[in-house]
Amino acid sequence: MPGTVLLLAASPVGKGCLVDAASVLPVLAAVPPAVLAGTDTANVVELADPLEPQAVLTRLRAAAAAPGPLTVFVTGQLQLDRKQRLPHLALARTTPSTVRYTGFPWHWFREELRLRSAGTTTLLVDLHADAETWAWLRGRGLECGPGVAVYGRVAPPAGRRRVAAPTYMKAVATVLRSGGRPELEQLHQMALARIAGEGEVGDLVLWGGGAGTPGGAGVGSAPAGPSLPVPGSVPGGFAPRPSDRPERARPQAPPEGVPLDGLEDDPHALITAAVQAGDHPAADALAARWEHAALLAHGAGSAEVLHWSEVRADLAMFAGDAERSCRTWMAVAAARLAAGQPADAVPVEAAVDRAHHQWGRITDRDRARDLGPALAELRGRVPGRRQGALDHVREQLRHLQTQS
Repeated sequence: MPGTVLLLAASPVGKGCLVDAASVLPVLAAVPPAVLAGTDTANVVELADPLEPQAVLTRLRAAAAAPGPLTVFVTGQLQLDRKQRLPHLALARTTPSTVRYTGFPWHWFREELRLRSAGTTTLLVDLHADAETWAWLRGRGLECGPGVAVYGRVAPPAGRRRVAAPTYMKAVATVLRSGGRPELEQLHQMALARIAGEGEVGDLVLWGGGAGTPGGAGVGSAPAGPSLPVPGSVPGGFAPRPSDRPERARPQAPPEGVPLDGLEDDPHALITAAVQAGDHPAADALAARWEHAALLAHGAGSAEVLHWSEVRADLAMFAGDAERSCRTWMAVAAARLAAGQPADAVPVEAAVDRAHHQWGRITDRDRARDLGPALAELRGRVPGRRQGALDHVREQLRHLQTQS
């Protein structure tokens, strides 16, 4: 199956630029697409110094939806927004005061890649950080969610008025151009060895699951394996898979035509298999069992119940039932708000954004019109990051009402 490659290089224009990110693109472009992807054939999409986060999101979403292996090469710099203190990939128009609106939130990588099958998605990153972001990362690391392998480095500030070069990514390209494609772990270590030989040490090294640790010696500074597990793909929402799985809801048999293959202990794997087999009712029935068991074991509004609600919202989307998906995402958002989560919390914004998106895909005008007021009320409480989202709901609702 053909692979997909997304080459993303971004950095601010002007004195806020820490790294000449776009300089790596000609080097990467010289590598054959099949070598970049590690497949027999591949499609390559290049995004150089994008201006708007929505443009990046559109390309990332399209790449994530493609079947087969996906490899994303990200070169640029990270900055924290002033409100939520979350890392963003700085884009061409990003300044310290506008990061929240002009940068690409790093958690959007997790959001867009979370539904891909485990083992099919890899990020290779060469990132630079200012002093504030560097201090934040040293205590938290950087990852893209379960099932996504992340390799690369985050470099500390290079000094005042000095624009650094993306040496790690150029080293990756150099290795790939030399012929053959080593395993990712080997490729990663070879690139680290090259930049360490040039005196670059002390980077935050990313490996496997995406956790990071400061690298005092550059090569070999990361632990032998990731500090975070990399479980199978979860066809669910932003909430992490609950660690305490309620045994009372254990499915008795897989959906018809779906082989067990050792998956009987993992409801997420069974659900994924049912979706892939096209048996959407069976997939939702399995998720509903676990949602009910979580409700009995942990109570309404618990993280476990919300997780399975988000799974069911995505399953409705896969089944083409936009109305049910919209209603479920709205219920998830309302439950999170009722539990005291702030309106600008990432899981709350994500739930409302998905409800909004699914509402726009409802083809029955009467049903969309019926849901519109509730969505507008929710949008009023959770405006999200995209300016004009509430106005968009109101405008579309007025349009639907005039057609009644």
